[in-house]
Amino acid sequence: MRKTIALAVAAVALTGCGMLPGQQGGGGEEKQAQQTVAEKETTAPVASATEQSAPPQQGKVIATRESRVTSAGQSGQARVDITALKRQGKTVILNWTVTALDGRVNMHNGMSTGTLDYTVDAVSLIDPVNLKRYRVARNGTGQDSQCVCSDTQGQFLKKDDTTSLYAIFAAPPADVTKINIEMPMMGVLTDVPIS
Repeated sequence: MRKTIALAVAAVALTGCGMLPGQQGGGGEEKQAQQTVAEKETTAPVASATEQSAPPQQGKVIATRESRVTSAGQSGQARVDITALKRQGKTVILNWTVTALDGRVNMHNGMSTGTLDYTVDAVSLIDPVNLKRYRVARNGTGQDSQCVCSDTQGQFLKKDDTTSLYAIFAAPPADVTKINIEMPMMGVLTDVPIS
């Protein structure tokens, strides 16, 4: 009897986490809103994979944004340049640079989810078509798991300083060719092409 109850509780928990086959929600994504039945029934035809990919991104800037930033009592003007957003198997690799244009820019913990977290794990990809948010991948599931992303400890940028950063995410569906990138302090960069 106890085994049956334990199995039932485990199945319900795994179903809620999206860990059972056919379930959504696993793999670093979050469902942002429920689709209506009508939205699910009306889908556009899918083009071939070669038509869906953006051209290769060979180190050039594919998206940029300037912003006045403040974090931990430091403020300045900064520019973020997205240099690559590349699909690789079941993952997407995001590369970018941040340049301090004026003042001081706190990269130390300015793009993290916590005060003592010195990474860029608060950066996320937002799929506006499928209404999903993709968080930075982690190397485990426990409290000691770490993001698969840049370490920013000790990075306080002064004018004209630049840092190069990266983060890895679960890949959105193959028919998604553009995505929004949300970055703490910097805001949202929209319609960034995935190659």
